[in-house]
Amino acid sequence: MTTVQINLPDALAEDAQNAGLLTPEMIEKLLREQLKKQAGEALREMWEHLPQEELTPEIEQMIDDEVKAVRAARRKQTAS
Repeated sequence: MTTVQINLPDALAEDAQNAGLLTPEMIEKLLREQLKKQAGEALREMWEHLPQEELTPEIEQMIDDEVKAVRAARRKQTAS
């Protein structure tokens, strides 16, 4: 387990504390959600920059399979 220390403006820290966002469980949930969001955005950006004529059904299936595998691994990690 890693300990992380952050500096926040007092008002933000107070609001976050009052909203229950500074518990270890909530910080973990927020970070996991953000990581998923960034992974999705990176995939969309990559997809937009690939030449469309090169995306065969086989390549699309490979991408779908990889996304499913990553999601399954994350679900397994979250469950443990």
